[in-house]
Amino acid sequence: MMADIATVLGRLTPEEFDGLRALGPSGHLPRHLTEALDRAAGGPGAGRGYYVPTGSVSATGGPHVVLRSDVSGWLFGASSPVPEVPESQREP
Repeated sequence: MMADIATVLGRLTPEEFDGLRALGPSGHLPRHLTEALDRAAGGPGAGRGYYVPTGSVSATGGPHVVLRSDVSGWLFGASSPVPEVPESQREP
């Protein structure tokens, strides 16, 4: 069973955590961040449930991976896919 998202992300270094935040909710994770998630989840490959393949591959042939949607939601907060337009800027 996968450990709690907050617990695993809490085991990242501040630099690793900031690196995830800098990528945004759907940024492709570089190897050093997937390795950090693996380490934080318990060891080599243990973080695989926290990130998922996108279906595309990098120039070197490796799969692109992103944070799983619930992990991304925890890290970035739930957001609407369509940005809210302030009432003052809406067209009549």
